[in-house]
Amino acid sequence: MTALPASSVGNGEMRGRDIVRSIPLLPRNAVIAFLSGYRKVISPLYGDVCAYYPSCSAYAVGAVQQHGAVRGALLSAWRILRCNPWTSGGVDDVTPHQHFRYDLTSHGFVVPSRKD
Repeated sequence: MTALPASSVGNGEMRGRDIVRSIPLLPRNAVIAFLSGYRKVISPLYGDVCAYYPSCSAYAVGAVQQHGAVRGALLSAWRILRCNPWTSGGVDDVTPHQHFRYDLTSHGFVVPSRKD
């Protein structure tokens, strides 16, 4: 079982020949590992307090997967600033990256897309 939302996992696999192509994905995957740990350990302590769906931490995972570590972190910070007691909340999904060309593993990590 994973701490990630169902929309943030896939069936991609990391292959040995893809190691060089995956180097640019290391910052993105490091942030995803941190967020996964947060969702597994700290997030259950708070309970269901987010005004939006998906929760802010699930939104952060999707934003980092789709847009990378820097832009995903900025989108997540903006979402957290909007999540306050005076907001009406509601459904707020991550806007998919127009040219997303990667696969997701069963643990939510981003790997190069297979070309064969």
